Amino acid sequence: MPDVEGENQTTITEFILLGFGDLHELKIPVFVALLVIYIVTLTGNILIIVTVSYNHNLHNPMYFFLCNLSVLEICYTTSIAPKMLKTLLVVQEDISFSACLLQFYIFGSLAVAECFLLAAMSYDRYLAICKPLHYASTMKFQLCFQLAVVSWVIGFLSLVVTMPMVSRLPFCASKEIDHFFCDLTPIIKLSCGDTYMVRIPAFIIASLVSFLPFLLTVLSYYKIISTILKIPSTTGKQKAFSTCSSHLIVVSVFYGTLMVVYAAPIVNQWPNLNKTFSVLYTVVTPLINPIIYSLRNTEVKETLRELFSKNL
Repeated sequence: MPDVEGENQTTITEFILLGFGDLHELKIPVFVALLVIYIVTLTGNILIIVTVSYNHNLHNPMYFFLCNLSVLEICYTTSIAPKMLKTLLVVQEDISFSACLLQFYIFGSLAVAECFLLAAMSYDRYLAICKPLHYASTMKFQLCFQLAVVSWVIGFLSLVVTMPMVSRLPFCASKEIDHFFCDLTPIIKLSCGDTYMVRIPAFIIASLVSFLPFLLTVLSYYKIISTILKIPSTTGKQKAFSTCSSHLIVVSVFYGTLMVVYAAPIVNQWPNLNKTFSVLYTVVTPLINPIIYSLRNTEVKETLRELFSKNL
């Protein structure tokens, strides 16, 4: 029996992504909807990058971070969407063991990088509203560049401990991942060995790299809201709040969906519900960011009009 088990553990070279299950006649409509969202997401984020590059008035810290966020969102959604769309067109989508781990690493690293990038953006808004006289002298390009680099580096280093442990897990007969991408929990569920020494370090690392930037973001907005409430005029309050409202919406949507997927027990008990909320933060959230920042920003809208008028 041990020999058979050992043999089974070495035969798993690929997984099967079950995707969204049997949607019957809804498969094509869902595919079209998600494909449109993916294309609009890529277009919107590319337009943000082009717009900021084109307009020199937008060459400031807030838009520097926004460009980084757009690049991240393009990579983030591209690491998930193509494979997810394919699961809707085929009966079963095979993914090799190494490709599955690579997808998990890229997706996880970018999610962590976004946490820290959003924290850096909240710090920028904190300085702009709470310490306006020191903003220009503090938020120089060098500091902005360092904060962006640190966000990306922490993101891609955050899984270097988890990845080797996951790659050494024993897998037996089952190879069906009940999801549309390779996330840590569904991968661990397939292991026939003791996953305790993987789950605990992974939980500790995930808690640190998500809670720390979340705490920094909350503290920044606590200071920001406290400062705005002290402004005597209603017009002054509205003007101050408008400079950070877009970022606050993006932060709320991003962390809100993450908490629902990874922290709410009922979501983990219902795979279909988990997949639905996973779609929100892997596909829909990257779409929301450029829409919010473009629709709520006059300079961005004017630059986009100028770009389109010149090319039409």
